[in-house]
Amino acid sequence: MKARLLHEGEEPRAGMVLARGVGQLAKGAILTEADLGRLGQWKELSIVEIEAGDVHEDAAGRRLARAASGENIEVKPLNAGSWPLAARKRGLVEVDAARLAELNDSDDLAVVTLPHGQIVIEDEIAGRAKIVPFVTREEEIARAERIGAVLNVRPFQRMRVAALVQENLDDASLEKFRAAFDEKVRFFGSELSTVKRVTGDLAAALRETVSSGAQVVAMAGSKLMDPLDPVMRGLTQAGARVEKHGVPLHPGTLLWVATVDGAKVIGAPGCALFSKATAFDVLLARVLAGEKLSRKTLAQLGAGGLLTREMAFRFPPYRPGAPRGEL
Repeated sequence: MKARLLHEGEEPRAGMVLARGVGQLAKGAILTEADLGRLGQWKELSIVEIEAGDVHEDAAGRRLARAASGENIEVKPLNAGSWPLAARKRGLVEVDAARLAELNDSDDLAVVTLPHGQIVIEDEIAGRAKIVPFVTREEEIARAERIGAVLNVRPFQRMRVAALVQENLDDASLEKFRAAFDEKVRFFGSELSTVKRVTGDLAAALRETVSSGAQVVAMAGSKLMDPLDPVMRGLTQAGARVEKHGVPLHPGTLLWVATVDGAKVIGAPGCALFSKATAFDVLLARVLAGEKLSRKTLAQLGAGGLLTREMAFRFPPYRPGAPRGEL
């Protein structure tokens, strides 16, 4: 690539790239024979000459976008100077941070993404790819292609979900809970199979729910701070493996995650399962995307785990036009 400043009287040639717009010709345009006759009057012309081994930003950007795109990512047409990387399916954004940093260790290439774990819907832009200069080198694009995909979307899986309620809710409140939870579950493409008020043997109710086919169970009404909480005793009696008591997300630190006969169980105070957005919504999305939510994974959620109003992007967009996380 050779940058030149042409002065009045010098003749531009077809194939040169405009570094600054002139009249109706935009910056970055590759001059054609027809364009030469449309340049009109000018005193200075900033151009870039393409040399052997150079690649124009349009062709290079398309290749960069394709190289960076992994599973369930679609490259959209060039827009606002960059190539949008859109989600093909509803799911969680997955970013290979190490590869992305390696790819971006360049003065010519830039790929940006949404945060790892972000919830996206179909056609939502999960990232963008851009060539910084008007022309880059073939070896830069080849390097990006060797690095490979840095952005994926892990799709939500269709699962059978159940809810056990340990609080003394009247019928109207129970129905309100069922309607809110059903709407959340359907957003992820899953099915709410059972909502049951449990007043007796919790361990038996939990084992029965799992044996009936529930793959995910939400338990409302636990009191994690009470060492003698019946829910905690019931988990032990049901043979559960508790991954973690308490989750480093706020609001929602009193949640817990366990596994019973292969089914994932998320427990929370009853208020966490109604329409207000809490850490429960973040955990539910990860479980329904097939994540295992190990103790190590849960412990890492504290970084960015302060779920203030400004952090609403962390929640699912349950309803179009409504604030994320709200019903």
